[in-house]
Amino acid sequence: MSAPVTVIGTASPRPARSSAPAAPRERTWPLLLAVVVMIAVTATIGRAGLYEPGDDLGYYLGLSGALMMATLLLYPLRKRIRPLRRLGPMRHWFRYHMVFGIAGPILVLLHSTYRIESLNAGVALVSMALVAASGLIGRFLYVRIHHGLYGQRATLEEFQTLSGLANRAVRSQLFFVPEVEQALLSFERDALAPTAGPGRLIRFVLLGPRARLLYWRALPRIRTALRARAEARHWDRAKTRRRMRKSRKLVLGYLRAVLRVAQFNAFDRLFSLWHVVHVPLLYLLVLSAVIHVIAVHMY
Repeated sequence: MSAPVTVIGTASPRPARSSAPAAPRERTWPLLLAVVVMIAVTATIGRAGLYEPGDDLGYYLGLSGALMMATLLLYPLRKRIRPLRRLGPMRHWFRYHMVFGIAGPILVLLHSTYRIESLNAGVALVSMALVAASGLIGRFLYVRIHHGLYGQRATLEEFQTLSGLANRAVRSQLFFVPEVEQALLSFERDALAPTAGPGRLIRFVLLGPRARLLYWRALPRIRTALRARAEARHWDRAKTRRRMRKSRKLVLGYLRAVLRVAQFNAFDRLFSLWHVVHVPLLYLLVLSAVIHVIAVHMY
């Protein structure tokens, strides 16, 4: 994926905005952290002895959570049944699916007071935990093959276009620090080289850590080179900081673009496999919840 080196001294026009998607800014760890905090808070409340699962409060907490999770079945129906497609854009449905998929289990955990007192309750609780964990995994995979969290499904060609734009930007704007430029281009060649067998899995797993290591190694070199240029050209501090910020964003955007191209097919396959697992788990959850509700009202 080579491109001719452009002359940095000339002010080239800004390229037209591409239809290629930008690197995803949605991160999974803040969501995971929020879920962990919610579980910790609700566990403290549930174990405080303020109510029991059979009390009015405990009962309605469980009922609210169960109804929320039951409505999750509307999301796949909205995608597959043609008349339902008139009921609003998919991004709103996806947002509701994600919010209810977290809030519903949290309410059920509050209902249970974090105790398992019967077999059917244990099966329902484990099923719910599996579905919730599967949903978080699905979100992680989803944003890597779509235009952001609520966008359309992307294609490999779009990411390749984005990577090509980043490649040309690196060649034209990092000329003053050639060791970083060469390290980035070498990383791209290695990341996009065809690999078969166990080497493909190893490369897939190590690409992210390698990209982060390369990024943090590049920053001090860029900073040193920019300071030398700033002294030679009599830049003020504000201009030097702007150039550093721009270079940092350039390197980060380039690495993200390369990663998305290199990992797209793998994430696409994983997302397809995830669908095979997630949907049956959702049906298992509904079945176990129905059995639990019947058992509660019978006994």
